[in-house]
Amino acid sequence: MATDASVLKHGVVGNENNGHAACCNTGGPGYATPLEAMSGPKEALIYVTCVYIGTGREKPDYLATVDIDPSSPTYSKVIHRLPVPYLGDELHHSGWNSCSSCHGGPSADRRFLILPSLVSGRIYVIDTKTNSKAPSLHKVVEPEDIVQKTGLAYPHTSHCLASGDLLVSCLGDKDGNATGSGFLLLDSEFNVKGRWEKPGHSPPFGYDFWYQPRHKTMISSSWGAPAAFTKGFNLQHVSDGLYGRHLHVYSWPGGELKQTLDLGSTGLLPLEIRFLHDPSKDTGFVGCALTSNMVRFFHTQDGAMRLQYQ
Repeated sequence: MATDASVLKHGVVGNENNGHAACCNTGGPGYATPLEAMSGPKEALIYVTCVYIGTGREKPDYLATVDIDPSSPTYSKVIHRLPVPYLGDELHHSGWNSCSSCHGGPSADRRFLILPSLVSGRIYVIDTKTNSKAPSLHKVVEPEDIVQKTGLAYPHTSHCLASGDLLVSCLGDKDGNATGSGFLLLDSEFNVKGRWEKPGHSPPFGYDFWYQPRHKTMISSSWGAPAAFTKGFNLQHVSDGLYGRHLHVYSWPGGELKQTLDLGSTGLLPLEIRFLHDPSKDTGFVGCALTSNMVRFFHTQDGAMRLQYQ
């Protein structure tokens, strides 16, 4: 893996309108506030990733389109399947190319669904606008390109940014070492820009993340080393230090690791991160998979993050 500065370059997220675009103008995707979103029309379609890894079937994963319109004759049925072109991807989390962070930008278009592949390292870009009931493949970001330019592999969570870029958490390097984890930055055309975090500020483990621009904070969680979890869960690997128990607090959008929160033996394998829907609040939660605990995190008056077990 190349490690020269021209390859492992540091991507930059713009400050403009991160989390605040909705306060000014309208015309872009999503909603101005969570309350407005709750009052919006109900979805008529949902997209579901379906995987074959571990089933013994040599078939490509696919994206299923499900009709959830109660007035439709195909209500509750799968109306389309879009197979990806390769085997062994393991489609995982998904995200949009633009979201409510871009609500104030009339040129922004929530058109593409982003599908990171946890095992293969590919990232699929799916066009849902040309035919929402039968999405099509728009682009494949190949793992070789990601590794060459950033050293990152095992992409997991994708979130859209107000700048039009995309941020994707990656769980390790190409050899499955968790110490190679970090955050991949793609531009609006889905080209690799580089890493988001500043050099020397990569987390020891990766998984999910979420940002809260009004509090200039991003928090990421910890799963485990890909070399371990891709072989199946082994409890001994937890004792061996191959799984995480920390939350990592970053400056937003600067990408500096400001604080590491140790959840202890009762907070093993913290996975999904969620802030409260109200963007003015500085409180969020994380679920810890191995110990079945819910942990609340919040800012204190001194600006640091603190933990409370629920």
